[in-house]
Amino acid sequence: MLKVILLRHGETAYNADGNRYCGRTDIGLTEKGIAQAGKVFEALKEVAVNAVYASPLQRARETAAIASGNQAVITDERLIEADFGLWEGKTKAEFNAENPELWTQWMKDPEVARAGGTGETGGEIVKRVNGFFEELHRRHNGQLVMVVAHNGINRLYLAAKLGMPLSNYRRFDMENSALSYFELDDENVLTLKKLNANAI
Repeated sequence: MLKVILLRHGETAYNADGNRYCGRTDIGLTEKGIAQAGKVFEALKEVAVNAVYASPLQRARETAAIASGNQAVITDERLIEADFGLWEGKTKAEFNAENPELWTQWMKDPEVARAGGTGETGGEIVKRVNGFFEELHRRHNGQLVMVVAHNGINRLYLAAKLGMPLSNYRRFDMENSALSYFELDDENVLTLKKLNANAI
């Protein structure tokens, strides 16, 4: 069994500015985001984590380094945030004013719709993230690992693994730097133990 502490990165300026869709835009943490990651470290400092993985984007790498107490962070491209296409850098209100149909299509069936018209489909995202965790299970079976990634991909992956339609992924509220914890058994079945917790 693989045990996973799953984090969304700490706050960025885009999060603070009306929750702009950051996607692949590579920005760092705000002071609040740094403090959030520090609280995770305090919550986990007595917990033995065997390995730390993160998205290659700066906001995730910074969160992982702080939250793990500066353990070595292994980056993996499969953990990068969704490509949000034409929505990158915009708030939902802004991009819906430009083309509301793109959001309607995405919310109806993100499995096949392309985010922002030109970005990734939910199915593509789940495939790459699931591949990452399957490999992680083989590499760290019986261990506890920390994975720091992003709001979009975390929620889509959890929805898929829990047997939910991907159109329900937004029913998960993943707060910046809040702890989630799940286990993957030897049949790759996920059991979600905690969501937005203060400790595991």
